[in-house]
Amino acid sequence: MQVEKNKVVSLTYTLTLKNGEVVDTADKDTPFVFIHGVGMTLPHFDANLVNLKAGDAFQFDITAENAYGLGSDEYIVNIPKAVFSGPNVPEDILQVGRMVPMQDQNGQPMNGMIIGINDETVEMDFNHPLADEDLNFKGEIISVREATAEELDHGHVHGEGGHHH
Repeated sequence: MQVEKNKVVSLTYTLTLKNGEVVDTADKDTPFVFIHGVGMTLPHFDANLVNLKAGDAFQFDITAENAYGLGSDEYIVNIPKAVFSGPNVPEDILQVGRMVPMQDQNGQPMNGMIIGINDETVEMDFNHPLADEDLNFKGEIISVREATAEELDHGHVHGEGGHHH
């Protein structure tokens, strides 16, 4: 069976940056398992796997523009320091370099990195941590199977390597 839309794919991979830094891995003991072609991965990741089958090795690059995009000053904002105080906020949260879970104005979760702190505001970078980075994936397809109707309805894999209800 070949990798195509709505198939459950299990694979290993090593993700490296242009400088050789390893960013992420999935091995045979803890493979990456996903439904292909339904928006669970980067579109260019999916595209590079089409028609592969169990046992096939792969290696491909995805440019920054086609991965997590190019960084933008538009996503660097100053937030009032008062936002980071209160009974449910850890006292040590304000540290340059710390990734902080936040919400946008619509309540959607997003992460921002603290890049500066002054008396009144906290400067945060909401660009994706891999913005501006070209990605290299190298791995192997372990298995390919049909997704169940329930998996397609729920939008994620169930069972081994997937979500457990």
